[in-house]
Amino acid sequence: MPGSSESRYIRLEGESLRTTFVAIIILTLDLQLSVERIFKSLLGAFPLVSTYLSMSTLGDAGNQPPVSSSHSSPALSVEIRASFELGRMLGSGKVVGRLRMPWNELLSHRHEPFDISLPPVRGVYPSLKLKATIVHACNYQDDALFDLLLTERKLQSLVDCKIARDTDAGHAQFVKYVRRKTVSHLKRAVEHFQSVLDQCPVSHPDHATALTNLAWARLLGYIRNDVEDIDAITSLFRDALSLRSRHHPDHPLSLFNLTVALIWRHSKKSTPGDIREAAQLYHELLPLCPEGTYLRSIAAEKIGVDYVIIGCNKLPIDASDEDIHLRRVVLDLCPLGHRLRPGALDGLAQALNRLARTLQTRFHQHGSIDDLDTSIQLGHEAVFLIPEGHADRVAYLNDLALSLQLRFEHQGKTNDLDEAILLHEEALCLCPVGHQYRDFSLDNLGLALIARFNKRGDIDDITRAISLYREALTLRPPGHPHRDTTLNNLAVALQTRYNKLNVSEDLNETIDLSRESLRLKELDNPGYHATLFNLSSALCSRFTQTQKNEDVEEAITLCQQSLAALSSLHPSRHFSYIWLQRAYMSRYRILHDPADLLLAIENFRLASGHPTQGFPNRIKGALGWVIQAESHQHDSALEAYRVCFELFDSHVMTRSSIISRREAATAFLRARSLPADAASWPWPAVVAGISTQDSSRRPRVGKSELAHNYMELSKLVSDAAQSSATNVDRAAADRAASEYRRLTRQWEAAVAEIRNLPAFSRFLLPPSYEDLQAAARQGPVIILVASQYSCSAVIVPTSGDPHHVPLPSIAVADLKILKDRFTRAIRDSSRMNPRESRTDLIVLLRIIWDQIMLPIVDVLEHVLKLQRRSRIWLCPTAAFTSIPLHAAHPFQTKADRSGKEPCLEDLYICSYTPTLSALIRSRQLMKKRVPPSFVAIGQGQPGAGKGKALLAVDSELELVHKLVPATANRTTISGDEATRAGALSALQQNTWVHLACHGKQDPTQPYDSHFAEFAFLSACHTAVGDEETPDEVIHLAAGLQFSGFKSVVGTLWEVDDAVAKHVVEAFYGYMIGDLKKGGVMDCTRAAWALNCATHAVKTKVPLEQRMIFVHIVLENQFVIRFCISKFHTRLLTTEDVLLCTADYRHLRRKLAMSNFAGTSVI
Repeated sequence: MPGSSESRYIRLEGESLRTTFVAIIILTLDLQLSVERIFKSLLGAFPLVSTYLSMSTLGDAGNQPPVSSSHSSPALSVEIRASFELGRMLGSGKVVGRLRMPWNELLSHRHEPFDISLPPVRGVYPSLKLKATIVHACNYQDDALFDLLLTERKLQSLVDCKIARDTDAGHAQFVKYVRRKTVSHLKRAVEHFQSVLDQCPVSHPDHATALTNLAWARLLGYIRNDVEDIDAITSLFRDALSLRSRHHPDHPLSLFNLTVALIWRHSKKSTPGDIREAAQLYHELLPLCPEGTYLRSIAAEKIGVDYVIIGCNKLPIDASDEDIHLRRVVLDLCPLGHRLRPGALDGLAQALNRLARTLQTRFHQHGSIDDLDTSIQLGHEAVFLIPEGHADRVAYLNDLALSLQLRFEHQGKTNDLDEAILLHEEALCLCPVGHQYRDFSLDNLGLALIARFNKRGDIDDITRAISLYREALTLRPPGHPHRDTTLNNLAVALQTRYNKLNVSEDLNETIDLSRESLRLKELDNPGYHATLFNLSSALCSRFTQTQKNEDVEEAITLCQQSLAALSSLHPSRHFSYIWLQRAYMSRYRILHDPADLLLAIENFRLASGHPTQGFPNRIKGALGWVIQAESHQHDSALEAYRVCFELFDSHVMTRSSIISRREAATAFLRARSLPADAASWPWPAVVAGISTQDSSRRPRVGKSELAHNYMELSKLVSDAAQSSATNVDRAAADRAASEYRRLTRQWEAAVAEIRNLPAFSRFLLPPSYEDLQAAARQGPVIILVASQYSCSAVIVPTSGDPHHVPLPSIAVADLKILKDRFTRAIRDSSRMNPRESRTDLIVLLRIIWDQIMLPIVDVLEHVLKLQRRSRIWLCPTAAFTSIPLHAAHPFQTKADRSGKEPCLEDLYICSYTPTLSALIRSRQLMKKRVPPSFVAIGQGQPGAGKGKALLAVDSELELVHKLVPATANRTTISGDEATRAGALSALQQNTWVHLACHGKQDPTQPYDSHFAEFAFLSACHTAVGDEETPDEVIHLAAGLQFSGFKSVVGTLWEVDDAVAKHVVEAFYGYMIGDLKKGGVMDCTRAAWALNCATHAVKTKVPLEQRMIFVHIVLENQFVIRFCISKFHTRLLTTEDVLLCTADYRHLRRKLAMSNFAGTSVI
C-alpha cells in the first residue's frame, strides 16, 4: 500500500428499523474501468422490515491511484442479498434486488437520504434508505483507513471460506429444486447443508443457522413427498430453537420454523400432541411479530395459525388442566372479530364446564371445598362464554347452579342459594313445555326450593317444589332412565312438608315413592345411598306415630346399608350417621333401652366429626347432640358443647370479614344461647371451659424461621381478609375467599408447629383455670351465667377452687322481663321531678338484690370472708349483660332497726370486666408507668340528624380543665377541632382521656354502631351484649379492650346533660385530689373514685342518673360521658375492633398492631 498517495472516499449509509448500515466505497482512477468492489455480509447485514439484507459491489478494486477530477464518473453496481436471520449471516444470502447508479448521480444526493424499493415478498414490500457522502481525502497511512481495509480483507477471507461456499452452494441447489422440482437438486442441497452442519459443532455460532438450512431443505422435500423422515426434520428445528433463547434476535424465527414442521407432521399423521404444541408456540410467537411484518404475514396464513385453531377445536375435550390451558391459548389466538372465535369460545366453555363437573363429582366423593370453589369459578366463566341461544346454555346454567347449591349446603352462604335459584329459573325458562331437557330443569329447581324452604320456612317454596316434581314425573313415565331420581326427590319434598305441617298423607306417599325409587335403582347408582337414608327417615317418622317396631328396625337396616355403600370419606356418610342416630333415638324414646341412647350418641359423634362434610351440617348435628344429651342428662353433653364450639370456630374462620363471620355465627338459632347453656352444665366441669379470649403472646423464639413464618402468615391472612372485604365482584370475592382459606390453613399449620415447642404448648389456646385465677388477685371475679336450663354464678376467688352459686329464683325469661321493665322505668323517671320517689326503679333494684346478688354476697361474706369495701369484679354474660348488677339494693331497714341494710356498692367497690383475660392483661399493663398527659374531648353538636345538641358539654370541659392540675399536661379539644382525625391524634399523644359526646347504637347491627364523632374507637358504653349474640360481649368494654384500653368509666343509658357534671366534678375530686398534697395521677383509683362520687352526689343527682355510671376494667384508663338515646345499648365495632368469640386469632394480630398499646385513658 503506497505511503503518500491520497484518495477521496464516499460514505454510503443504509438505515433500517434495527441498525445503521455503513459501507465506504473507495474510488480510484481504475474504477473508470467499471471494476466493482464486493462488500461482504458481515460488514453490511441489517434488517429490512422482516427481511435481512447485505450489500456488496461486484468485483474487486485492489490498490489503485486516486481518482482524478478530469476523468468521467464511473457507475456503481450494488447487489442486495437477504437472509431470514437477524443474527450472524451464514453465506451471502439470497439476491432480492440490485442497484446500479452512476457515481455522479449518487453523489448528487449528498447528505439527503434516498429510497430504494425492492420486489414484494409474500405481500410485504421491503425498502432501503441510503445516503452517500464524500468523507475526506487523506494519506493511506491513516490508521482508521488502514484498520478498515485490514478488516475488509479479513471479511473477504471469511466469505471465501468453505462454510460460506458450501452454504451458498446449498442455497443455489435448493433454489433450483424449488423451481424445477428435481430431486437430484434437493439431494445436492441437503449434502451441502449437511456438510456445513458437520463443520459447525454445537459450540459454533452458526450451528443454529446450519440446522435451520438443513431442516428447511428436508421439510420442503417432505411436503413434496420426496423425503419421509418428518420426525428428524422436527428435531432439527427444535434443536435450533433450543439454541436461541427468548432474548436471541432469531428466537421468533425459530418458533415459526418449528410450528411449520409440527403443522405438516400433524397434517400427515394427525398427532394431537403436534397441534397442541403448535398452538403454544403460536401463542408465544404472535406477540413478538408486529402487524405488517413479514413473519406475521406468513404466520397468519391459513396453513398457519388458522390451521392450528381449527385443529385444536376438533380435539376431544378431556377437561384436564392442560386441556383448559390449551383452549385459553386458542381463544387468545382468536381476537374479537376473528372468524374462528365462536368455535374457540365454545371449545373453552365446554372444557371449563366439563372440568367443573369433574370437580363437582370429586367434591361429592371427598368433600374438598377447594374443588367446589374451583368448580364454581369455572362454571361462572363457562356461562359467561356461552352465548344466548346456544343449545348447551341450559346445561351450563344447571351445572353452575348445582355447584352453588352444594356450596350453600357446605358453607351456609345464602347468596349462593339465591344465585342457584336464579340460574335454575333461567334454565327452566329456556326449557318450555316440550323441550327435551325440561324434566332436568324441573328437578333441579325443585331441589333448590326445598333448600330455601328449610332455610327460610316459606311454605310457597315447598308447595312449588312439589308441583315441579309432579310435572317432572309426568315427563319421566315408567321405563324412563331417570324416573327413580324424580321419585326420590318428590319423596324428599313431601317429607319436608310433612315435617312442617304434619300431614299424614304426605308421609305415606313419601314412603311409597321412596320404595318405588329404591326398586328402580341399581346398587351402583350414585344416588342409591340417598334413597336408603331418605326412606329410613320416613320410616322413623311413621314409627314415632304408630310405634310399629318393624318400621324402626327397617330404618336402622337401611341406614346401615347406606353406610356400607359409601366410602369412608364420602361426605354423605354424615347424613347416614344422622338418620341412624335418629332411628336409635326414636326407638329409645319408646323402649327406653340405654343401649339405643349410647348408639344414638355415638352416631352424633361420628356425624359431627365427619371431616368431609361441610361445617353447617356438622354444626347442626352437634347442636342436635347437645339437645339430646341435655334432655337425657347424658355425660357426653360437655363433649357435645366442646365440639360445637370447635366447629363454630372453624366455620366462622372460613369467612374473611367480620360481618360475614357474625352472620355465620348467628345463622343457627340454637347457637345464640350455646355458651351460656354450656356454662350452666354442672359447674365443676364448666371451670375448665371458663375461657375468655385466651393467651395471646407471640412466639418468642428469637429470630428463628418459625417465628418469622408465623408473623409473615399472620400478616398475609390479615391482608387477605381486608382484600376480600373490599371485593364487590362475585367471582373475585370467591377467588379471594379461596385464597384466604388457603392462607388460614398455612397459618394453622404454623401455629401447630409452634405448639410443639415445650414452652408454647398452650400458644393461642384458652388459658387454664390456674392462669385465669390471676384475674382475682385483687378481689374475686363473679361470672354470671344465664341459659335456658338455669341461671347461676361462678365466683373465682383469690385462691382455691371456684364457687358455684345457683340462682334458682331467676330464669332467662325473668331477665328479659327485667330488661324491658328497666327500659320503661328509666324512661318514666327521666320525666319525673328529682324529688319524686322512683318506686318502679326501687322495686327492680330490690329484685336484683334478692334474686341475683344476695346469694352471691352470702358466699362472699360467709364463705370467702371478704372484707367490706373490698374490690369485686362483675363479669356478666348473655342476658345478665342487660342488667345493672352494680346497683342492686335491698331498700329495707335492718332487723334491729339500727339503720338501712347496705346495698352492693356500700359493701364492695364494683367494677365490670368483659373477660378474665382482659383483667389479667390490664394488671400487667398497670405495672408500666408513664408520665401522665390529659386531654378532654367534647362534641356537643353532632350534626343534622345525629341527635340533639349537648348544651352542657362546654361547661363540663371547662370544669374538667379546672379540676385537672396543670402538672398533668392538660389540653382540651372541642367544637370544630373535635373531629375523628383530631380525636385520634389526641388519643395517640395522651395517656388520660375524657370524652363528652353523643353515641349511637344499632341493636340489630352492632358493628355499625359508633361514637357519633369518633367512630375509629368503635365503642358503645356498657357491658351489654347484642340481641343476637349476647354471649360475645359486644359492648363498649370489649371494644375498648381490643383497642388497647385498661379501664373505663362510662354510662349505661341516656344521661341528663346538665346533671352529669355533678358526677364528673365529684369523680375528679376523689380521683386526683391527692395531687395537691404531692400525690401522683393513679388510674387504679378510678373504681374507688367513682364509688365515692356516686355516694357524694346522692342529694344532687336522682337515682336513675347515679346508677348509670359504671367502671369497666380494660387495658387503658378512660372516662367517657356521652349521651345514648336508648337504654342498654351495645358495643359497636369497626374494622379496627374485632370482637367475636371465634375471632380471637385475628384479634391477637390486631392487638399487636394497636395504636393505643401504651395509652392509659380515663
